[in-house]
Amino acid sequence: MDTVTHTLFGLTIYGGINKEGMSEKLKKAYFLTAVGGSQIPDIDVISQLWDTEGQYQMWHRGITHSLFMVPVWALILIIISYLIWRVKDRRLFYIGMLAVFIHNTSDLFNAWGTGYFEPISSTRITFGTLPIVDVVIWVIILGGYLYKRHKKATYRVYHIIWLLILLHVGIQSAQGYYIYQSYHDDYEQHVLSASFIPWNFSVIGKNEGTVEIISTNLFGHEELQYTLESAEEADLSSLFEERPEAKTLYEWAPFVVIVDDDDRIGVYDPRFYQNGQSFLFEYIMK
Repeated sequence: MDTVTHTLFGLTIYGGINKEGMSEKLKKAYFLTAVGGSQIPDIDVISQLWDTEGQYQMWHRGITHSLFMVPVWALILIIISYLIWRVKDRRLFYIGMLAVFIHNTSDLFNAWGTGYFEPISSTRITFGTLPIVDVVIWVIILGGYLYKRHKKATYRVYHIIWLLILLHVGIQSAQGYYIYQSYHDDYEQHVLSASFIPWNFSVIGKNEGTVEIISTNLFGHEELQYTLESAEEADLSSLFEERPEAKTLYEWAPFVVIVDDDDRIGVYDPRFYQNGQSFLFEYIMK
């Protein structure tokens, strides 16, 4: 998910805590833990500062997003809270665990995926059933917040917000799973990517050197948007040598489209293909 959504998750976790009788210092510690835990796995973006071997694609959403890092991040957050405010509350650890777990698990549902079981497995797990920016989640959180302000409701409103978010994720993912399975026999390889429009998806399928991108949903819509040709016989050794990011992308993506024309040789991820190009495209000029 995007940074805004993760921040909203953290604020919603904090909003759902019964803070009656809490000291101001403890409230601040809870706020830091809830919001910080919802953000801290993305600390891996700083790896770009020292990445000289083109490994950022592997590092981003890698070990920091692992299920096994959930208690580690939570422990770091409660240590920070203690150092700043000198507060001790075991519930801070559980809130930190919850915030980090929601961050790492929600990212599984995007096309980008995460290294959820690193370091045991380097496989990137991706369901592709939610867009990175999900406006439905924003609307649910905003609607609940406005209702709470207008009705002066209790913190339990945020519990209902979480139930609605889970319902949305369940409905969206069930549709995506059904669509994904319905194309199983049509392609040698295929992946799913959710549209920004709810209940709409793209199926990206590959047969030998041909990749098709189909826009579809459960209501009878099916449109072939793009047919892409991949130069599967191209020699990529020079590309990988000059641009190691290309080799990382080749290994990281479920499958790539290979470009080998008069001007360039490169690879791109077709899951992020829009308007004639993919923003994950690594190439060199000939």
